[in-house]
Amino acid sequence: MAATDFKDYYAVLGVNKTASADEIKKTYRRLARKYHPDMNPGNKEAETRFKEINEAYEVLSDAEKRKKYDQFGQYWKQAGQTWPGGGAAGTNVDFSGFDFSQYSNFDEFINELLGRMGSTGAQTGTGRSGSRSYSYRTSTGRSTGFDNFSGFDGSNTSSPASATDREATLTLSLSEAFHGVQKRLNLGTEEINVRIPPGAKKGSRIRVKGKGAVSPYNQQRGDLYLNVELQPHPFFQFEGDNLVCEVPIAPDEAVLGAKIEVPTPDGNVTVNVPPGIRSGQSLRLRGKGWPNPKSDRGDQMVKITIVAPKEISAVEREYYEKIRSSRSFNPRSNLQQVRL
Repeated sequence: MAATDFKDYYAVLGVNKTASADEIKKTYRRLARKYHPDMNPGNKEAETRFKEINEAYEVLSDAEKRKKYDQFGQYWKQAGQTWPGGGAAGTNVDFSGFDFSQYSNFDEFINELLGRMGSTGAQTGTGRSGSRSYSYRTSTGRSTGFDNFSGFDGSNTSSPASATDREATLTLSLSEAFHGVQKRLNLGTEEINVRIPPGAKKGSRIRVKGKGAVSPYNQQRGDLYLNVELQPHPFFQFEGDNLVCEVPIAPDEAVLGAKIEVPTPDGNVTVNVPPGIRSGQSLRLRGKGWPNPKSDRGDQMVKITIVAPKEISAVEREYYEKIRSSRSFNPRSNLQQVRL
């Protein structure tokens, strides 16, 4: 990474370097909602800002990554890795002991290191894919750095160990992950089309056979592994395998029950809210959740929140006052005997 490519993640989020994890989280949520593509359709600047915000939060929300970032700056990804030197002794060199600031990019450091050690042992290489990077793997299965690019097994497994396999992170919107999508990836020397099946989730891995690095020994190519990340959505979230959302209702709907419209990935559906429902209770929409490549659709959980209006008309106030004066229900009756 050249020095000019370095991004100050604290500046991206607009927080101080001493900001707490909670402050970073709150700031990220506010910015992610503000610049989310769904809130800014067709706005390329907002889309770019949204990606930068997610990139910054991914690092600063992880205590270990943040510690390395604070210590090593633009070379934080390479800090603490070891270079398998090969040879009879199998020498390992700890990167964390070097001053990275003297190199304009990580390749310069590697070239100088190899010049000192002699180029024996495993074969490695690096490449670029648009704004993302990928790494060739050494014969020991360790990465030489610049890991960013994830067949689709729906799991979060360990990195491939083949010397010619490479991997990268692929970020999808929730819509792309739900419906499936075809992506065109630039691997530097070639462009490929990759079909992402419906139902990809964070941690899913897509294996693209024969699109890894070329082995210098037998000229055969390894595989490309794409690790899926999902952009946050302003309405839908995940809890385990279930898709969840939060829907507000009015006090009268909670008391009397109601039929309400609830968004699902397929469109709005009518949901019966039973009388007397409490805030925080959830309703299950069977078969309306996330697709599972190995089975049927999951469920969507609708969490109900009762919202009182801040402003009401004179007529509404009159009726609320009548209800209060004649109400027989005391929601705090069970607190009368509470003592320490």
